Formats: sequence, structure tokens, C-alpha cells
Amino acid sequence: MVASCCMKGAELMAEGYRIERDSLGEMQVPANALYGAQTQRAVLNFPVSGMRPYPAFVWAQTMIKRAAAEVNRDLGLLDPQIANAIIQAAEEVLAGQHADQFVVDPFQAGAGTSHNMNVNEVLANRANQILGYSLDDPKKPVSPNDHVNMAQSTNDTIPTAIRLGCLWRLPELIAAIDDLADALEQKAIEFDDVVKSGRTHLQDAVPVRLGQEFGAYAKAVRNDMERIVTAANRLRRLGIGGTATGTGLNAHPEYHSRMVAKLSELTGHELVSSGNLFESMQSMADPADFSASLRTLCITLGRIANDFRLLSSGPATGLDEIRLPAVQPGSSIMPGKVNPVLAEMLNMACYHVQGCDLTVALAAQAGQLELNVMMPIIAHNLFEMMHVLIGAINAFTTKCVVGITANREKAAGWLAKNAILVTALNPVIGYLNGAAVAKEAMATGKTIKEVVVEKGLLTAEQVDELLDVRKMTEGGIQGIAAAG
Repeated sequence: MVASCCMKGAELMAEGYRIERDSLGEMQVPANALYGAQTQRAVLNFPVSGMRPYPAFVWAQTMIKRAAAEVNRDLGLLDPQIANAIIQAAEEVLAGQHADQFVVDPFQAGAGTSHNMNVNEVLANRANQILGYSLDDPKKPVSPNDHVNMAQSTNDTIPTAIRLGCLWRLPELIAAIDDLADALEQKAIEFDDVVKSGRTHLQDAVPVRLGQEFGAYAKAVRNDMERIVTAANRLRRLGIGGTATGTGLNAHPEYHSRMVAKLSELTGHELVSSGNLFESMQSMADPADFSASLRTLCITLGRIANDFRLLSSGPATGLDEIRLPAVQPGSSIMPGKVNPVLAEMLNMACYHVQGCDLTVALAAQAGQLELNVMMPIIAHNLFEMMHVLIGAINAFTTKCVVGITANREKAAGWLAKNAILVTALNPVIGYLNGAAVAKEAMATGKTIKEVVVEKGLLTAEQVDELLDVRKMTEGGIQGIAAAG
């Protein structure tokens, strides 16, 4: 019987497969795959999107396994030789090796059992290799469930991995946002001398400086960055050690506190206990809150992108107050056309991220009793949101914002035609007189100065002093000195 099994195994290996076993029985697995039976079942059961887990999800789940092996070893629960092999295998994955072994579709079994077992099986089989056993050796000692998954459950590792994965990419995201804010602030300084027509309701309004518009963009982006950091800080609360339902069954009493400390040490992040392991599995509110902070950033970025498209519109028949870098031809049929492609890209990226946020919100509210089984799609969308935003913001900053120039002549030309400049005369001639002047100027094409002087409301010299457009952008009441 043994000889027959060995012969069957050798034949399968020759055909490119080997036999792995789980609680449901035998499964054919690609001969050289580090994963095992449960991963292969997931591959066959969920041929949905063709996508694979984001590196952040693999990194975070592996980091948990690496920490657990060390903690359980130090608690005397895991054989040191096996623990050290698991740690070495995990370090390889954390360094970027074996990336092709994580193959489970994001749309998978609830809670993330398939992803958890994919990581468990890869680490177990690689640990077995480190210990000198072949992948098809029936005596290989490291078990994905008993050893790699010791004191763990999908139900506490996946929510922990979601938090760690977001924190892993957080510095990249913050750096991208900070660079964008810096670039906008530099343009605010560069464009501070450009006085232009303000616009409200897309209609002419009192003057502003182009630098003031860009300074406002920079401040809005920094405000959103602050919101993201605040929400991310709540992701530092870990519920690892709750195991299946929050009770901590099958975990050492010191496991939770030791895991929080070990993960803090290994990741370099300041992590803390959630304070309630049941809440950590029931509630996805912290990830949903973080997702919402990314959505708010997208609202700001989408608005800025729209403004760039408006301000650069034309050039012959639009506002044309700024010029965006020409990075590619804009039309396959219209020669010479150049489009605001980076702003358009940012709009699309932001719409996509806001759609991901809706998925996260719906999945977060779908939790029931002791567990939220929608965690795989929460994880996938959060990591996708961060990935898309990092790429989109970096491209927008480097290929668009830093190269923007001001069309000073066009801005001055539009401002000269703006009858709303009469607003500055309101404190002297009154609102109703100002309205009459504006209407006549727009109807006749005359300047505000001409109409005011013709009506005998002010002298030409008084009008010149009150209609200093630069001073109008600095606030205060025109023609009235500030109190001393």
C-alpha cells in the first residue's frame, strides 16, 4: 500500500502535480507550488476576477505569522526549530520573495480564510524546505494549521492585517500628499503677483490673486492629510489574540500583549491593544473611517482637477488663465490639440477611489454578531485606494502641477472687463448706485471708471484710488483707513 502511494506520488510529480491533504481529503497541487490543498481549492472555487492580493495584504499577514512564531516559541508552545524555520520563511516573503505563490482571488470565502490559509501553507512548505524536506515528503513536520497558525484564527488575523497593511503604505501616501501640497504652495508664491477675476457661481466676482487660489488648494490638501493621519492612528489598535470570537481560546494569556509588542518592534509602528478583542472582530469602523478620510481627499483633489481644467480651458475660446504642461497630443483627428490629461486622470482615479469607499462602507455595515465576513473585500478596496492614490497624486504633482505657468495677459484682460469691480465702490457710492453702474457698464461696454465719472459719483482720481485691484485682494474697506 505504501509502495503504491509512493508510486502514485512520483507519477503525479512527473506530470507536474503532487498530492496535498486537508480536512476534506486529497487535492492535486502544482508540483512546485509552495501553497497546499486549501489554497488550491480556493483557486478552483473562486475564478472570479483574475486579480491577486495586494502586496500590502501579503506583507501584513506574513508579518503576523512571523511575530506569532517568535511569540509562541518564547512562550514554550512552539518547537524552536520549527519556529525558526517559519521565521526564516516569513522573512523571505517579507523581503519580496515567493510573491507568485499568493494566488487567491480577492473575491473569496467570507472573512478571508482562503487568504489566511494561502499564507499559512506557503510559510509551512517553505519552512519544511528550510528544514530539509521536499514538498512531496509525507513526513514534512511543519503544519500550516498547527504551527504557522498557532494561537490564531482568520477572524483575528485578517482584521489585524488590514490595519497593518494600511499603516505599511501610509508613509508613501503621506509623502505623495505632502509633495503635492508643497508644489501647490510653490505655485502660490510664484503666482502671487497675478491679479485676476474671481468667480462665484461661475460668474464674475471681485478680484483675487492666482496665488491665493493656489494657496487655498495647498491648505485644503494639507487639511485632508491631517484627517488621514488622524484616522490612521485609530488603525494602530490591534485585536490580535482574540482567535475565533474574541475570547482568545487556544491562545496563551500573554499572547495578545506580546503580539502587540512584537508587531510594534518588527514593523516600527506604534501599535496598541484595542482594549476589547470582541469589538476588534465585530467592528470594521476604524477601517471604514480611514476609507472615508481617503474619500474626503478625493473630493478635494477632484475639485482641484476640475478647477485646473476650467482655468486652462480654451486656449482661444476659454479662460486660459493658466497653462498646463503639454505631455501628449490631445486628439487623433485635430492637429495641435492638447488636453488637460493629468487633471482628467486624477478625476478618474478619485471617482474610482470613491467607489471603493462605498464598497468598504457597505461591507463594514454588513458585519453580523461576532464577525464581519466581508473583510476580504474591505482589505482589497482599502489597499487599492491607497495604491491608486499614491500613483495618481505623484503623477499629477510631477507631470502637471510643477510645470503650470500663468497667463498673466489673459488674466489681466478678463479682469479689465469685469464690471463687478464696482463692488469696491459700495462703501462710498452705495450698493444701488453700484448696481446701476455695473449694469450700464455691461450694457454699453464702458469701463466702471467711465460710468462713475459720467454720473458724477466720483472723480477720476478717486476711482483710480478705490479700484486698486491689488488692494482689493487684500481685504478691508476701500477708501477707509484702518483704525489705529
